[in-house]
Amino acid sequence: MIDKLQKYSWISLGVALLIALISFPRSWYPMSIQAQLYSWFGPPAYTELNAVEMPIIDLDINQACPEDFSGWRARNNIEGIEIMEAKTCTADNPYAVAAFVRGTNNVSMNTLMQSGLTRDAVTKEEDLDDDGDPDVIHIRLEVVELNGYSPDSQEESLGYEIAPGINPGFWVFAPKLTGMASISFESNIARDMLRLPSPPIRIEQGDQVFLTLENSHTMPHTIHLHGIDHPYVNSDGEGNDGVPIISELPVMPGQSKTYEINPRVTGFGLYHCHVQPQIHIMMGLQGLFIVEPNKPNNYLQTLNVGAGQVRAPSQDILSSFDQEYDLHYLDLDSDLNNTIQEFNDPRLIAQKMNQSFNMTEAIPNYFTLNGLSFPYTFRDSLIVVSENEEIKLRIANGGINPVAFHIHGHRPLLTHLDGVQLSATSAYARDVFSIDTAQRIDLTLNTSNDGNHSNGSGVWLYHDHKNQAITNNGIGPGGHISALVYDEYMTSEGWPMLFGMNWGQFFSADYYERKINLWAEYAPNLASTPNKNIFLAFRLFVLGSALTIAIIIMISKIQSFIYAHIKKN
Repeated sequence: MIDKLQKYSWISLGVALLIALISFPRSWYPMSIQAQLYSWFGPPAYTELNAVEMPIIDLDINQACPEDFSGWRARNNIEGIEIMEAKTCTADNPYAVAAFVRGTNNVSMNTLMQSGLTRDAVTKEEDLDDDGDPDVIHIRLEVVELNGYSPDSQEESLGYEIAPGINPGFWVFAPKLTGMASISFESNIARDMLRLPSPPIRIEQGDQVFLTLENSHTMPHTIHLHGIDHPYVNSDGEGNDGVPIISELPVMPGQSKTYEINPRVTGFGLYHCHVQPQIHIMMGLQGLFIVEPNKPNNYLQTLNVGAGQVRAPSQDILSSFDQEYDLHYLDLDSDLNNTIQEFNDPRLIAQKMNQSFNMTEAIPNYFTLNGLSFPYTFRDSLIVVSENEEIKLRIANGGINPVAFHIHGHRPLLTHLDGVQLSATSAYARDVFSIDTAQRIDLTLNTSNDGNHSNGSGVWLYHDHKNQAITNNGIGPGGHISALVYDEYMTSEGWPMLFGMNWGQFFSADYYERKINLWAEYAPNLASTPNKNIFLAFRLFVLGSALTIAIIIMISKIQSFIYAHIKKN
């Protein structure tokens, strides 16, 4: 009887080991054994991946590029001012452009009404040097809150989207406007001139400029002129540098202050709030400030709302360039910016911003170019060119991270750093320019198709080469992406001809909320959930069970052998 049991146990061990051998996954064997098994039994059957079931969103061109019902894109002459065509799908109000050039006090009532500006928004008077253009300039700015808390609605007040479904809170400097801040009584969407970034300001060397901050906000603010020639005190002996911890007290809500500027040199700087600057600058209270050379009949577009194309360049610019563009880069940490969406009480906002929020732990997660993030950057931040042009690019980095500015297919020439012209031997061309926080550069972009300046016509991306900066909260593409587009690649709607992926998903808020897989349309298997290989799971279960039984039998055999040896002795 004992012999029979021993015989059966050996058979059981053999069966268990055979089952384990059969269950052992072929891919676990060494390659030499795998090859032999393939020659005996052939390769394993192909297992097809699951295809994702997700609706495909086609690009709606009317959503991507809103139709120009107002006719603002067209070339125009208003008040004797030649206003260039805007070839992008959205454009500045040409009546406002004309008013910024002539002065709101010097245009007709019709132009003023159509511009939406107040009569004193940008006044221009007195030709002090008898060169044919006004030299006494008075600019009035207010502070506007975008996407802030509203006690009357679940939506933010003065809504402003930087990308589909993305509405961080901002504070911006804005020109004085008439009428409502929203586009209509029924809508909470901010009107076109209330937007990020704060508008670039242009003046002429030698102008007597008065810049008045009318603080229409709930927080104290100032204006500091960064890199621009200005006196420390004004003509009344009061502080003129906008720095509350040193030169003057801040401008409190409901108050106003006028800063005096009489620049003796040209330059390209910034203007920004210097109250709690680590907070207020990041909230959007910053803009470009340009001082152009003093030339005869050199009328300037004093404000360029939204930055981008300068549609009424000065005579000085047109004497050397075909076009001029302002590019203003920002980054933001939504944990900070969205503070104004949590509270309606300025005391609570101030407490969180100035006491609770730790700026050393700030991590930017949204990145804007001229106030928008991809894909909205393709609406008004395209650089549209023809061959054999020279274009002036003024680029500023208002974020806390450096920007690695790169244009595909072109090598611009760096001509100025922080508004200071480089010598002919110091200027250089390259395809990536590193721009640190608060730095400004001037580039000359030459579109001659010679393989050096340009590779020829096309739709060439220009973008930040820092990887996190081309995302919206980590989802790409987003952030600092736009394009340089040649005329023959632009459609009549103001949208570039695109031959790659379907952009429909990029204009869906669901995409940036991580609900849509990037490759769902083109490679559905890549967007699928991995197969649940039940057969492999069963095979591994059998393998484990067989090995367990084999080990138990072997242990039993060893114990029996030891017991028999002890008994014998």
